[in-house]
Amino acid sequence: MINKLKAEWAVFRDLPMQMKTLLQTNMVFAFVLPIVELFVGAYIMRNSDSPSLVIKYQMAVYTGIPFTFLINGFLLRYIDIRKLYSLGMLLSGISMYVMMQLKQLDGQGIALAGLIMGISYGLFWANRDFLALDTTNDSNRNYYYGVETFFYTICFIVVPMVVGAFLGSAKSLAWLGESINAGYQLVTVLVIILTVISSIIIHRVKFDNPKQKKFIYFRFENLWNRMLALSGLKGMVQGYLVTAPAILIMKLLGDESTLGGIQAISGIITAFILYWLGRNTAPKHRIYILSVGILIFLIGTLTNGILYSGIGVIVFVLCKVLFLPLHDIAYFPIQMKVIDVVSEKEKRSEFAYIFNHEFGLFIGRVAGLGLFIILEMYASEEVALRYALIVVAILQVLSIPLAKLIVSKSDKALDHE
Repeated sequence: MINKLKAEWAVFRDLPMQMKTLLQTNMVFAFVLPIVELFVGAYIMRNSDSPSLVIKYQMAVYTGIPFTFLINGFLLRYIDIRKLYSLGMLLSGISMYVMMQLKQLDGQGIALAGLIMGISYGLFWANRDFLALDTTNDSNRNYYYGVETFFYTICFIVVPMVVGAFLGSAKSLAWLGESINAGYQLVTVLVIILTVISSIIIHRVKFDNPKQKKFIYFRFENLWNRMLALSGLKGMVQGYLVTAPAILIMKLLGDESTLGGIQAISGIITAFILYWLGRNTAPKHRIYILSVGILIFLIGTLTNGILYSGIGVIVFVLCKVLFLPLHDIAYFPIQMKVIDVVSEKEKRSEFAYIFNHEFGLFIGRVAGLGLFIILEMYASEEVALRYALIVVAILQVLSIPLAKLIVSKSDKALDHE
């Protein structure tokens, strides 16, 4: 076992310095993501008991992301990509701080905090995606995303457990006073410290900004248009994966400690499966991984919709913990390979496709969360929580033949070069 660990460490140590530094930065920031994705929603639920307010917060986040991608594209002409990347990470803590300062959660305050978080995500993901594309190639991307997703999954186990237990004890023992919000404020301080550390790491190595300055285009070849359709389907499910677990758990099960405990049940096994997949699978296996992940997600949403109980929520969250990393480890390398192909063919900057891809995600996110809002307005909150997820999961099945076609076209394009 020790020899095996040493061998894996040797593989990591021998990675190119830029790729290794990017992974190290993202590994530290991975401790932040579960907090901003899970406990912000729980905080809003605790202080408002309003699922619609959680959805509105998420809509504000998703509105801020694509427009920040646009601004980031212009800023990259003048500012070092590392500084923009660092700013994105730091703003996640600032967004939480702004929300904690609100005396009363209302639409305006939630929108402000959500927009700041959207700007944070926009700067983080725009520059992260470009750096991942620039420092990897198709042959090592399974490994890169396997390691990254493995660490993200571990953090989504450990962090919710620890933070959930901390907030749960703060509430039950009242050792921070009568209000649990003091516990959230301490967690926010931790987030800010972690973002500072990750910002320091990314500055240890020099990275290149995109060389070609133009990045706004309106016409693309059919292969990229298909990729945009796939991104729209991915976007539909993204909003729910952030908001639904917190809403369902706080609504049907209890408190923040439950939120952390449920995340941990299946996560450890998932993490090691992901690392194994990253080390041992080839590009040809990506469609199989994607298909298994989508099937698991469909099972989880059907169980939640049929039972709509504590057991249904547990099954759904367990399936979500399995689905998300399986989907990502297949999706991101497919996306990067398509960018490799079309950017070479159309002689455009890779960032042009990263920027355009975000608007595909945005349309999907608005459609998915819009479905929830419509069902809540014209049916009921329970109908929205039970059935919107099922509709989104069924639509995800369309991703499988679409992704298969995209991979086939990408391979043929590379063979013709």
